[in-house]
Amino acid sequence: VRKLRITGGEPLLRRDLEHLVAALTAIDDELDVTLTTNGAVLTQKAQALADAGLSRITVSLDSLDDEVFRAMNDVDFPVARVLAGIDAAAEAGLPVKVNVVVKRGLNEESVLDIARRFRGTGHTVRFIEFMDVGATNGWRLDDVVPAAEVVATIGAEFPLEPVGAA
Repeated sequence: VRKLRITGGEPLLRRDLEHLVAALTAIDDELDVTLTTNGAVLTQKAQALADAGLSRITVSLDSLDDEVFRAMNDVDFPVARVLAGIDAAAEAGLPVKVNVVVKRGLNEESVLDIARRFRGTGHTVRFIEFMDVGATNGWRLDDVVPAAEVVATIGAEFPLEPVGAA
């Protein structure tokens, strides 16, 4: 095992998560331990996770608009809290990835706002097509915004260049 991703539910709600991260990273200095979060309590946990040896953090952020964000994620906290968490993670020295699930009719208008917000920050932003995950998310093909459309939307404002896989 070379990579380990902590995810599922909301891992930051686990008490003493930083102790788990420290125990995992102590197994092997080369182990890549990452975490995916909704960012709700990241501001409070970022430094402890970095100190424990976390390699990087991925934050789910589908919109910068509070109403759209709350609707897509079924949460009762503001986008500002997630953005503060992303800033705290970066300040703690953690590389940040931002995952944006794009769903037609809900947040496709957020694509450019998010591209603008994170342009030049060094954070990796991944726009993800809304996908079928069984009977739990009401998936319909009409809700999918193809990757080519996302690229065209961003490319109309910012010059884009292909890069190799990271």
